[in-house]
Amino acid sequence: MLLLITGATGKVGTALIAKFLRDPRWGGARIRALCHSRGIAAHDRLEVFKGDIADRASVDRAMVGVTHVVHLATCKEVPETVMDVTVKGLFWLLEAFRQSPAAQQFILIGGDAGIGHFFYEHDGPITEATPHMAYPGCYALSKVLEEVMLEQFRIQYGINTCCLRAPWIMEKDDFRYTLSFGDDVFGGPDWKTLVTPELAAACRKDGTVPLLRDAHQRPLKRNFVHVDDLTDAILAALGNPAAKGRLYNISMDMPVDYGEVASYLRETRGLPSIDIQSAYHSNWLDNSRAKFELGWRPHYDLKKLIDAAWSYQRSADDPRKVWYPG
Repeated sequence: MLLLITGATGKVGTALIAKFLRDPRWGGARIRALCHSRGIAAHDRLEVFKGDIADRASVDRAMVGVTHVVHLATCKEVPETVMDVTVKGLFWLLEAFRQSPAAQQFILIGGDAGIGHFFYEHDGPITEATPHMAYPGCYALSKVLEEVMLEQFRIQYGINTCCLRAPWIMEKDDFRYTLSFGDDVFGGPDWKTLVTPELAAACRKDGTVPLLRDAHQRPLKRNFVHVDDLTDAILAALGNPAAKGRLYNISMDMPVDYGEVASYLRETRGLPSIDIQSAYHSNWLDNSRAKFELGWRPHYDLKKLIDAAWSYQRSADDPRKVWYPG
């Protein structure tokens, strides 16, 4: 096996490479990491290929001899580059893959932005049959286009594809910073903009956490997945015949309930909370297909997610750096 990983230096790529290289199931396999602007640590089974995913020649060279692809490279709300990376880049990868005699499986990591995240109300759990519903902005649109392109290449050319649709991906102390009222907030909402500057300062001082409420004034339910669980799902799908042509929701068994978050942090760490009203909608990604067909199970629940984030201690060579805002 020669596994090409795009977006190899990101949160998921870094964790996936480390897990793959120490897993005895893949002891004889090699990785080719397609990197653009950042580097990656060397390994005797890891080849680093520098190139631009939007450049066809770079992709064609990177795909030579590749048997499996895990496509992680993405772009957030950057209109100037999002289509080059997520649409043109995926197109060139799929074009090279379908014409390669070595190609065996193509795995795309999708996102719940493609079905609207918490912008739209659903009348039941979100399954793999839920229609695409991009929310405003270029990122969500790009996630829809990725999933549709992958499906069409499977239909047009009969290639072996799989899409793992993930919600917001957490690692280390990420979840703690999703609740910050400071400039160090990770992702959105940006809580300090939803209250007065004086109240935001008081929340920062006291460690107050937001209790986000949905459009019905109930504590919002929002989907997350830990990077350890997502990388487990990738390895469960890799080379698995059951995954051929399939789309899977990869998430925690239950969405994160902001009311439960506030309650648990009050009980375990004495932190106060403050209600934040919103027009967002609670939703629930149904991950039963992945559990049934892949034998995959998420290990992180709400309590483990919180405890891991609050207990994580960063070393001097592990500064907090957010390449993408969320």
